[in-house]
Amino acid sequence: MASARNLAKRIQSRAEKGLRFDAQTPDPTRLEIVRDFYESELGLVKEQHRSGASGREVVSGLNAIVDSLVKALSQPAFEAFNEASDGVPVALSLVAIGGYGRAELCPLSDVDLMFLYPSNTSPKALAFAQENLVQPILYPLWDIGLKVGHSTRTVDDAFTEARKDIQTKTALLESRLVYGSHSLYEGFENSYNLFYRKEDPKGYIQQRLRDQRDRRNRYGDTVFMQEPNIKNGVGGLRDYHNTLWMARVRLNVSDVDGLGEQNYLRKNELSEFKDAYDFLLRTRNELHFRSTRPTDLLSLEMQPKVAYRLGYQDRNLLTRVEKFMRDYYRHAENINRISKTVESRLSIISQPGAGLNPLKSIKSLLLARRTERVREIDGFVIRGKEIGYVDENVFKDDPNRLIRIFRHTQQRKLALDLDLSSLIRASAGLIDDQVRDSSDANLSFRTILQESGNVYPTLKLMHSRGIIGKFVPEWDRLTCLVQHEYYHRYTADEHTLNTILELDHIFSSSDPIYERYRNEIHELRLPNLLYLILFLHDIGKGQSIKGHAKIGLEMADPILERMQVSEENRELVLYIIKNHLEMVRFWQKYDIEDPDTARVFADQTETTEKLRLLFIHTFCDARGTAKGLWNQYKETLHATLFSRAMAEMKADGRIEERYQRKRESLLASLLETGIPGIAKEEISAHFEKLPDRYFVHSSREDVVLHIQMINQLFRELAETESADSLTPVIDWREDINRSLIAVNVVTWDRAGLFHKLAGSLNVAGYSIHSARATSRNDDIAIDTFYVAASDDKSRTVGDATMIFEECVKDALIAGSDLYPVLQNIIQESSQDLFAESNNPLLESFQPQVRAYVDEALDRTILEVQAPDTLGLLYSIAKRVFEHGFDIKFARINTEKDIAIDTLYIEPADTKTEATEDRLQSLQDAISEAVAREQETVVDQRS
Repeated sequence: MASARNLAKRIQSRAEKGLRFDAQTPDPTRLEIVRDFYESELGLVKEQHRSGASGREVVSGLNAIVDSLVKALSQPAFEAFNEASDGVPVALSLVAIGGYGRAELCPLSDVDLMFLYPSNTSPKALAFAQENLVQPILYPLWDIGLKVGHSTRTVDDAFTEARKDIQTKTALLESRLVYGSHSLYEGFENSYNLFYRKEDPKGYIQQRLRDQRDRRNRYGDTVFMQEPNIKNGVGGLRDYHNTLWMARVRLNVSDVDGLGEQNYLRKNELSEFKDAYDFLLRTRNELHFRSTRPTDLLSLEMQPKVAYRLGYQDRNLLTRVEKFMRDYYRHAENINRISKTVESRLSIISQPGAGLNPLKSIKSLLLARRTERVREIDGFVIRGKEIGYVDENVFKDDPNRLIRIFRHTQQRKLALDLDLSSLIRASAGLIDDQVRDSSDANLSFRTILQESGNVYPTLKLMHSRGIIGKFVPEWDRLTCLVQHEYYHRYTADEHTLNTILELDHIFSSSDPIYERYRNEIHELRLPNLLYLILFLHDIGKGQSIKGHAKIGLEMADPILERMQVSEENRELVLYIIKNHLEMVRFWQKYDIEDPDTARVFADQTETTEKLRLLFIHTFCDARGTAKGLWNQYKETLHATLFSRAMAEMKADGRIEERYQRKRESLLASLLETGIPGIAKEEISAHFEKLPDRYFVHSSREDVVLHIQMINQLFRELAETESADSLTPVIDWREDINRSLIAVNVVTWDRAGLFHKLAGSLNVAGYSIHSARATSRNDDIAIDTFYVAASDDKSRTVGDATMIFEECVKDALIAGSDLYPVLQNIIQESSQDLFAESNNPLLESFQPQVRAYVDEALDRTILEVQAPDTLGLLYSIAKRVFEHGFDIKFARINTEKDIAIDTLYIEPADTKTEATEDRLQSLQDAISEAVAREQETVVDQRS
């Protein structure tokens, strides 16, 4: 702190020389002096920061700048005010509160000031004072860009508001006189110190604990967010502040060192707490210096820039960010852990019946607990719902207990007492190869993973105490590992634990979303094996995120052998680790209503046991990745692929026969019942003119609808001789199960039909999720699009459908080019496309395009991954058409504003083939078009 004080003194010294003006100084001159001083000193503090000054030193220096400004502006303002008060001095104190009161200001922090008056000050006098003081003191501060908030209170007002509002009560805990009456402020300070110590301190603690819990829940309830909030996130600055506020009220300590003096923190905890706080302050300072507006979000975009200025200067950006964020998470976790330790110790003495002596130490409290009824087990002692140790050498005597203790807590539903919790962390280094190879330790760990519905809390506790990484060193590489994937929200270790939490829910939750998975999990031979699979499924990311499934296979084998997992179970675990991404890949890329897709996937999966494991694992993996990543649409795709692959397995090769029987049965049924207004010959003709594949993915309702639409098309042709006879028949309907709108279009097949329909939907504001194109042998096209409505609140559904239908007429009949229209819409919306995106890596995302023949499916496939710009599918489909291909199926997925599109294509001329040269030419054209789309949006945004 000495260096911080020295910096503050140097600033104050320069202020005495440079901030010179009086009440007669013209306002413009005064503002110029204030601005020059502020910008000059801010620049010098920034240089100190960039030269390695500590976080505390910088915030102290910034505080000194503001103090100097406030004092310099207040002196002439107070003099003028007293003169205007008929020469009768008015007692008034200008008081810093909140972060400014703590003397901790980051570059873009709010500055909170309180004008404090005696209790007997009349409302008229208060109004007069405000009228004469706010403008000369606060206006210049606002003009130079400081965000200054102010309040006017009498002493009585301050106490009244503190009783009503915990935020005010807390802000006044950290008050500090900046300028004005010393005697008035000292009287207030002394009275307030007595007030907060006697005015329900237990109630204050409990309310602060509730606020802590609610805030942590709002910010993800974990330190390990991909984009943490430095101030309010879990393990952020606010956790540290809350600890001090509660300690001040409960123990009457003025700073964090007081917690050590009263035995609430051990020496190493105190050191970790202070170091972590300084690291976060330094990080926040750099973030603010790089920003133009207040922010505390350490976004993906800012992480490499902040890291570089804080000394992490690896040329490889990913390596730089990984090193920086590992340190960030380590410090934030220290704040999280230590603040919760203090909270626990404070909440114990804040329970009903606990004494009111604020100097009571945690040791004396634990001594009193020894009178409770106890029982011993395995070197530990159980008191009520807590478990402690009998002797401090409990782990030195048997290091295997470092694993076994967590099985005791899990099985008996016990909490670690505070001393045992600290001892476990301090003893983690006792876990060596002998413990890792121990039959006893591995049996305990495997048993922990077999407690259906109750595994996550125990693994979370083990991880927070540093045990998992010691017991499974390969897993430790996942700790605080930033995942540079656009859809991941958590670090690799936190993601893994979240997947295990999802599996707990499958076993124990009554939420309907888990019902299907719960039914399937009970069909497994060893349902609990999934816990071990999930625990190891991303182990390969410790070496490389790219190709981690294959790497994980090699890494997991020796771990399973060390854990003494049977050979039969080991084969299952390794299979799922190797293939844990395959099920998502299949339903994202392929047409799951195509029998060949289910057949290929079933062949690849081999057994119903593996299929069920993959089905449940994929669900847990996706749900543990990010909130909102899993939705009803994906659930439908996932469940459909599972059901069809399972049916394929159980059909034992007779699936084609079943589809043929379905077609024949449907035809017979429709001929028997009939369709109003449709001749039976039309029904039969429909079945004769379409390929078998159409009837696989079309329901009875779909077939009836399409026959009716084709009948309408023929009737309109007969009644109209103009170009209007080429107008498509369009049907709109809600698909409740998919939570999408199904748009069916029946028209004469013609060149470029698919991309023109897709473009028209885009112009109307619809996003396309999937599409299917089928043609009868009489040149009638049946195209079905599943779309989501626009977020544009100004556009009604009726407006959108009308726009689509008009666009279709223009494009198909008049031959209008939709590309200029789409470009105008893109230009209008581009300002918000990246600015409002939740994915700051969007601009730097490298598009990927691949066109190839899948031999197993006997399909030609086009895959595109690119930023999801409006009209992307139109642009792709147009190139497909221009290169002589037709689109038969499209699956459109979007993750964090990245489009992941898969299209089945076929040569438009059936006499030609999709040669490698043709596919390469198509791939190059689409790559160029996608890159141009991305550049256009970025240019328009800038």
